[in-house]
Amino acid sequence: MDEFAGSAQEMKAIRFASLSAIALAAGSATGGAPAAAAPRQQADSCTALTGRALANGKIEAATPLTIGATVDTGPGMPGLPAAAPFCRVQAVMTPVPGSSIKVEVWLPPQAAWNGKLMGAGNGGFGANLGIPALLMRGAVARGYASVGSDMGHFGKSDVDGSWALNAPEKIRDYGWRANHIAAQTAKQVIAAYYPAPLAASYFHGCSDGGRQALMEAQRFPDDYDAIIAGAPAIPWTRMASAFASNAQVLRRPGAALGSTQLKLLQTASLAKCDKLDGVADGVIESPRLCRFDPAELQCKPGATGECLTPPQVASARHLYRGPKGPDGKSFYPGFAPGAEGEPGTWGMWLTAADSQHAKFSGEFFRYFVHSDAEWPASRFNLASDYPLARAKLSKELDIESADLKAFFSRGGKLLMYHGWQDAAIPPENTIGFVGRVLAADPAARDRIRLFMAPGMSHCMAGPGPNVFDALGTLDAWHKGGPAPERIVATKFDNDLFGYLGFPAKAQRTRPLCAWPKVARWDGKGSTDEAASFTCEVPGK
Repeated sequence: MDEFAGSAQEMKAIRFASLSAIALAAGSATGGAPAAAAPRQQADSCTALTGRALANGKIEAATPLTIGATVDTGPGMPGLPAAAPFCRVQAVMTPVPGSSIKVEVWLPPQAAWNGKLMGAGNGGFGANLGIPALLMRGAVARGYASVGSDMGHFGKSDVDGSWALNAPEKIRDYGWRANHIAAQTAKQVIAAYYPAPLAASYFHGCSDGGRQALMEAQRFPDDYDAIIAGAPAIPWTRMASAFASNAQVLRRPGAALGSTQLKLLQTASLAKCDKLDGVADGVIESPRLCRFDPAELQCKPGATGECLTPPQVASARHLYRGPKGPDGKSFYPGFAPGAEGEPGTWGMWLTAADSQHAKFSGEFFRYFVHSDAEWPASRFNLASDYPLARAKLSKELDIESADLKAFFSRGGKLLMYHGWQDAAIPPENTIGFVGRVLAADPAARDRIRLFMAPGMSHCMAGPGPNVFDALGTLDAWHKGGPAPERIVATKFDNDLFGYLGFPAKAQRTRPLCAWPKVARWDGKGSTDEAASFTCEVPGK
C-alpha cells in the first residue's frame, strides 16, 4: 500500500505512536536475539561508496546496517527498525543553484538483491524521509534496492509549507525534480555497487506520492518501468482550492459538524446502504449506488440533539457533493458516505476547526501562491485565488493532462488504487482521471488498472480490508503476467502492524476488483473470506 502520504496528524500518529510501538516490537519480531553482524565483505563494499562523486552531487555517507538496527528518518522522529540488512547510502544532490536534495538509496546485500529498484514517494508537503522509509523498509526486505528523498527541503511537518516562501527552485524540486534526480542517483549507485545490471525499476507513492508517481510517468517516462499511484493529489492547484472552499463552508455560522453529527451521518448512511451488496459488514461496497441525503436527519421543528440543523445539512451536502465553481458547475468531487465518524476521516480532514484541508490550503496559498507569511485564510476567494494559483504553479505541480502515451508506448504499466472512504482526496477524482486516460488512449486499457477499496481511508486503515500487495501485483504484471483483475486485501486488528509484517490478527479478507467491477458475495461462503466473492460489473 503506500507511502502513506497524507495528513500531518495521521502521519505524526504513525511516526510517533506506531513507530515507537514498532521499535518495541522489533525485538519480538526478530526473536529478541542480537542482530547478526553484517558480512565483512559486504560492509567494506558499502563503506567504500562514501565520498563517491555522482552526477549533480556526491555520496556523503554509506553505512552497513544489520537487521533490527534503528534507522533514523528525520530530526525528532523515532527510529524505524530495519527489516533486513542493507547498505544505507546518503547523498546530497545539487542539480541547480538553489536546489539541495537529500537522497537515500538502500541496498540489500548482493546475494539478496533481486535485480530491481523501487522508488518511494513522499506525502503532504514532504518533511523528511519518514514516509518513504515505510515503503523502502518493506521493499529492501523483499530484495529490492530502494530510493527516496526529502523532496529538496526540510519542513517542520508534512503540512508545513513555509519552506516554499520565495523559493522557486525548492518548489520545482518538490513538484517534479526531486524524484527524477532520485531515480538517476539510485541507478548510478546501483551500477557502482552490484556487478549485475538493473533488471527493472518501479515506483510507489500514495497521496502526494501518487501525484509524484503520475508526474514521473508523464514527465520522465524512462525513469521507471512500472508505477503504483495511490489516491493521487491531482491536479494540485485545483485540489488545494477545493480544500480551501471546504474549510470556508465549515466556518459559516452554525455550519460546523462535530463528532455527534458525524456519527449520525455515518449511522444513517450505513443503515441505508451497507446491505446493498447483500452483506452487512459496516462497509458500503459501492458508494455510487448509495442514495443518502443528509436532509433525512434534519431536525423537526422544536427538536434538538440527535438531528442536524439546516446549516449542518447544507455543510454535509457540500462535502458529499464537492464544491461548485463560480459558474455553478462542479469544481472538484465530494466524498463518499459510510465512514464519516471513523477516527482519521471526516473529523480530522474536513470538519475540525484546524482540519487538514484548512491547514494544507492555508499553507499553500500563504507561501506558494501569495508569498505572504501573514496572508489570512479568511481572504480566500475561489473565483480569484484558483486562477492565480494555476497560472503561477500549475506547470510545476499539476497533473492536468491525461496523456501517458509516452510511458505506455515503452511498455509501462500503471496500477492505481484509492480507498472509497478516503476523506482527504475524493475517490471520484481518481476514477475521473482513469476515465480521461482511457478516453485519450483506448489502447491503454491493457496498461492501466484501478482498484477501488471499499472501507479504506486515506492510503491505509479504515473499517474495510486495506492491506494488500500492490508491489507484488505490479511485479507479476510487469514480468509478463496478465493484467490484474483481483487483489486480495486484508483487514487486521492493527492495520499498520499488518502492513509492516509485525504480529497482527487478520479479521477479514476481501477481493479488490479492477474498476469498474465490484466484489459480489456468492451467498454461501463466509463473508469474511475473499474466496466467497467474485468480481462482477454492477447491475449485471
